[in-house]
Amino acid sequence: MALRQIRYEGDDILRKPCKEVKEMTERTAQLIEDMFETMYEANGVGLAAPQVGILKRIVVIDVDDENPLVLVNPVIESSDGEQTGDEGCLSLPGKSATVTRPNHVICRAMNENMEEITVEGTGLLARAICHELDHLEGVLYVDKAEPGTLHKVEPPEPAEE
Repeated sequence: MALRQIRYEGDDILRKPCKEVKEMTERTAQLIEDMFETMYEANGVGLAAPQVGILKRIVVIDVDDENPLVLVNPVIESSDGEQTGDEGCLSLPGKSATVTRPNHVICRAMNENMEEITVEGTGLLARAICHELDHLEGVLYVDKAEPGTLHKVEPPEPAEE
């Protein structure tokens, strides 16, 4: 595994739509492993492939340190409810804003073995799914933030080894 460089706001790749993954190659499997390592190193709960410079429809999410998710070619099938809260992004370090998202989503995707899966999420998982899938369309959370709510935040303390 290897750490990938996270792309930051202003990088054109973050504004481009991603391409569908047709097959799981060794290179794509390595990308997924690298995305998890990069996300964990940056203390994130989700990471989309364009955030590491790859225009593929792949996201990784881990909101509870127990059930890491790989979503390949994900699509939100349904959503309902509403939650409003602060949201940040590894591609916009040191910033957060208030964003309203669905409180419940059902997402269809392929896993790392290209097997179809359905993921149902509420709360933080629903927020993470919506946030990461937006990245696949070139959308950043600041595009959906409530006006005037973008603010700076203190960086988290580094995790102890």
